[in-house]
Amino acid sequence: MIVLYIILGLIGLLLLAGLFISKDLQANKEIVINKPVDEVFGFIKYLKNQQLYSKWAALDADMKNEYNGIDGQPGFVNHWVGNKKVGEGEQEITAIEEGKAIYTDLRFIKPFKSFAKVKMTAEAIDANSTKVSWGFQSKMNYPMNIMKLFMNMNEMIGKDFSTGLANLKNLLEK
Repeated sequence: MIVLYIILGLIGLLLLAGLFISKDLQANKEIVINKPVDEVFGFIKYLKNQQLYSKWAALDADMKNEYNGIDGQPGFVNHWVGNKKVGEGEQEITAIEEGKAIYTDLRFIKPFKSFAKVKMTAEAIDANSTKVSWGFQSKMNYPMNIMKLFMNMNEMIGKDFSTGLANLKNLLEK
C-alpha cells in the first residue's frame, strides 16, 4: 500500500510541476551554403522543393502529397499523408519576404493534432555564400509539457532541421 501512495505522490508532483513548466517549444538551426542568396532563396521559397531535402520527406518514399495554390506564394498548401513516421498534416505559406524569409503554418493531423509556426530565412554573407536558418515555434499543452523534464525536445526537433539543412547544402552546392 505504501508503494501505491509513493507512486501516486510522484505522479501528483509531476502534474504539479507541469503547471510551472513552460509550454513554449522552439528550435532553430543554421548552415552556410556556398551559393548566392538569390539562388538559395529562389529554391527554398517553394514548398515542393522541401521534398528534396527535408528529413521528414525521406522517412516515407510512398508519401502522398496534394498541392493547392501557387507554390512560392502565400496561400499555397502542401497536404501530405504518409506512414506512421510522418503521419498526416499540411503546411501553408502564410507570408514571404522576397529574397529573405518564408513563413509557414504547420498543422499536424495524425498521429496527433499539433500546430507550429515555421520560418526559413536566407541572409547573404557575401556575394557567394548564404546563411540559411530554419526554425519553428509551438506549444506543448499541459500535461504533455512535463516531457520537457526528461528530454530536450528542442534539440531532438532541431536535429531534424540540421539534417534537412545539410541535405539542402549538399543539393545546392552540387
